[in-house]
Amino acid sequence: MPPQTTPPPRQPGWSTRSVHSGDKRPFPHYSLNLPIFQTATYTFESTEDLRQFMQARLWGPVEGRTEYGRYGNPTVAAVEGGLAQLEGAGDAILFSSGMAAITTTLLSLLSAGDHLILTDDSYRRTRQFCLTVLKRLGIECNLVAAGDLDQLEAAIRPETKLIVSESPTNPYLRVLDLERLVQIAKRAGVKSLIDSTFATPINQRPLEFGIDLVVHSATKYLAGHNDVLAGVVAGSESLVALIRQELWVMGATCDPHAAYLTYRGLKTLALRVRRQNETAQRLAEFLEGHPKVQRVWYPGLASHPDHDVARRQMDGFGGVVSFEVDGDLQAASQVIDSVRLPLIASSLGGVETLIEQPALMSYFELSSEERLKVGIKDNLVRLSVGIEDAEDLIADLDQALLRID
Repeated sequence: MPPQTTPPPRQPGWSTRSVHSGDKRPFPHYSLNLPIFQTATYTFESTEDLRQFMQARLWGPVEGRTEYGRYGNPTVAAVEGGLAQLEGAGDAILFSSGMAAITTTLLSLLSAGDHLILTDDSYRRTRQFCLTVLKRLGIECNLVAAGDLDQLEAAIRPETKLIVSESPTNPYLRVLDLERLVQIAKRAGVKSLIDSTFATPINQRPLEFGIDLVVHSATKYLAGHNDVLAGVVAGSESLVALIRQELWVMGATCDPHAAYLTYRGLKTLALRVRRQNETAQRLAEFLEGHPKVQRVWYPGLASHPDHDVARRQMDGFGGVVSFEVDGDLQAASQVIDSVRLPLIASSLGGVETLIEQPALMSYFELSSEERLKVGIKDNLVRLSVGIEDAEDLIADLDQALLRID
């Protein structure tokens, strides 16, 4: 008889991982849920206790021990561990917001004289930070088209240190070919960072392709209930350690209660994202066939320019659908004012469906011509799908679209 071999351990599914990632049980006092350690500082038994702690910290963070809340918190640390496991990262840091995560990371990796490449179809505040704040610090930023990796490669210079993009992007859901992006970056010796907020670890894990760092606005899908501000960066232990040192100086730490709400949201992440994937796909297909819709932007549609890339590297296409109505600024506003279920609000990723007109919500101060220069059309609508029944959302959108004059 051939020798018996032990089969490899079965990898748990994503709902199992969402529920249990980061849990180091038993929790204090055998609590079922992660306790909220609401403290700003920590005590020591004696000066010798303090001396031993400080000596140990010379070699790096001391697990389960710190002296001040800006340097760590048990609730926050538990959530960071769970997020690192979901992303397949060596470590992760939880921040006070998604913008705190991206800005602190960029300030950690870039210095005066460095050059940064950013794709154009990215969150406007990220673009603003790169083009204004970093410029004041002597760091130059080039914008390149999100779908043009040839242009991106051509923009690399000897002083280029970092390539930054979202994938999928906001609001046109462009999906970068991460495998090719990594090849370009590694050939040039350049670090890469992907904001994967729209995808979540359920749909896409950029680190698996060789991306150096992944960022999320945890406010969105990870927390999932529109009741917390938080952000996360995940990557190798060495890179994350560098960013954590900057965090300790900058002070954009996540408070323990916000961390707990993120932990609560992670428990249902896989369930929510899968439901939102399915509903968004149905809505996108409905909208693409509607006579009052000119174009739909959703990676799950064959008409999307990055559909093939998305099919190859994503496990789901996400819960955001952008579409252009038949008409102008007023026509888009009329649709938004006519829906009954979606709520007019910024943000995305929560259990409620949200709807917005980017021309008004994010680019109101610009003229129509100026908005077009940054790729925002007046008739564009962005829909963030919640967990309502797809049939109800379809019926609601249909009646709203039919009201266009």
